[in-house]
Amino acid sequence: MVLRRLLRKRWVLGVVFGLSLIYFLTSTLKQEERAVRDRTLLQARDPEHRIAWKVRFSLGNSSRQITQCRNSIQGKLLLTDELGYVCEREDLLVNGCCNVNAPSTRQFLCKSCLASGCCSVYEYCVSCCLQPDKQPLLERFLNRAAEGFQNLFAAVEDHFELCLAKCRTSSQSVQHENTYRNPQAKYCYGENPPELLPI
Repeated sequence: MVLRRLLRKRWVLGVVFGLSLIYFLTSTLKQEERAVRDRTLLQARDPEHRIAWKVRFSLGNSSRQITQCRNSIQGKLLLTDELGYVCEREDLLVNGCCNVNAPSTRQFLCKSCLASGCCSVYEYCVSCCLQPDKQPLLERFLNRAAEGFQNLFAAVEDHFELCLAKCRTSSQSVQHENTYRNPQAKYCYGENPPELLPI
């Protein structure tokens, strides 16, 4: 009853309105600051940003021991390391590299990939994309990428990271926002999206 009488007083309603207005203005200004900061970061990115095409170490020509490898991490059964080797999860060494002596480990494997550069297995897509002869194709893609994609690929530092990002499914892999253009080959490193299959 006392609360009801208090809420009917004009000064209480004025305080509530004033606090609501202050909250609205501060949250709007914070959003605007974030938007300006994001725009500035995108404009400040180096237009001459070049990615490293050479893998830092190679098993074939190095006498030193490899200390660490990055790999595709997410595969339930298969993984791809940054040297382009595809291996089963149990053949992954503690340093993150595939065991090259395991019978199932293969380098630059394009087993499920089509000529268009689309593959049915993510790990094969990354491995195939890491082939040294794919560099001109990837450079053409980066040069022609739409502005939105350039912002996405601006954080990519080397060939391995580019292949990881490029092989992930994207909006180019789907039609009608909910169906893959080609469900058998949805991971693509090529210049063009997967072929559109009839439904």
